[in-house]
Amino acid sequence: MKRLVLLTLLSATSTSCLAEHHPGAEEFAKKAAAEHQLDEQQVLTILAQAEFKQSIVDAMTRPAEAKPWFEYRRIFLTDKRINGGVKFWRENQADITQAAEQFQVDPQVIVAIIGVETLYGAITGNYRVLDALATLAFHYPATLRDRSDFFSSELMNFIVLSQEEGIPVYEVTGSYAGAMGLGQFMPSSYREYAVDLNGDERRDLWSSVDDAIGSVANYLHRHGWAYAEPVVLPLSLAQGARLELVADGDYKPQKAMREMTAGGFISATPVDADRLVTVIRLEEENSATYWLGFNNFYVITRYNRSPLYAMAVYELSEEIRRGMAE
Repeated sequence: MKRLVLLTLLSATSTSCLAEHHPGAEEFAKKAAAEHQLDEQQVLTILAQAEFKQSIVDAMTRPAEAKPWFEYRRIFLTDKRINGGVKFWRENQADITQAAEQFQVDPQVIVAIIGVETLYGAITGNYRVLDALATLAFHYPATLRDRSDFFSSELMNFIVLSQEEGIPVYEVTGSYAGAMGLGQFMPSSYREYAVDLNGDERRDLWSSVDDAIGSVANYLHRHGWAYAEPVVLPLSLAQGARLELVADGDYKPQKAMREMTAGGFISATPVDADRLVTVIRLEEENSATYWLGFNNFYVITRYNRSPLYAMAVYELSEEIRRGMAE
């Protein structure tokens, strides 16, 4: 009886400490049990090992996407990333060709995304994914728009994923936001879009380059990539162009080209008047440039919502494609 009372007190103390360490942990465990049939006590045990990291909160408040385009571009359009992309493509040509053909995605874009995300696997992040997701689920920066629900969902998906794929929940590392592997998939995306390209009955986005290549291709395919179709085209502006037509936050093409032309946005490359497009503004050092965006541009923003990211992927992909032709 004394032992039972002691265990009960220890359990209550442990739960109380956890609730103080991660406010909302008990509610999270109940929700995880209800929505994903996870064992509530096991979830609490996992959370007890999750550490709050101030460096993750700090990193979240200064994302690269907050930079203007001319500064952001310098990060990714470098000789190292371009030459590295050519090398990566040549070393993995069979897998890239297989993924491009199977999922009907342009191969240079698959390579460029892996290049932007992790420098072809060289930088996959050294935060424990458990710490990153728990920090952002329970301690999201108060100065930013609250996305704690998103990270709470990703944390649940990570615990489920660890059971589905046999991933060591306390060991795997990723970005400060909890993205994982060569393609930096969040847990929900890993569960939904990762593929076993090499047929070994595992979806391994850390050490299986072919699975990572196939998974990036599948992600783009599932979001509507159109093979060999344009991503963007440069625009010039007529005097008095209707700048209110420039996209702001939603880059899905929704207006016909004829409306953009009438609004003073001029493409040197002919575009069907009925084609749905969008207009993107990018901040250069002393001016701005404007681009005509197609659905493939929007698809890249499904990988990362930033238009800067999508443009960096596009420009890097073109440089890599030219490098492969040399």
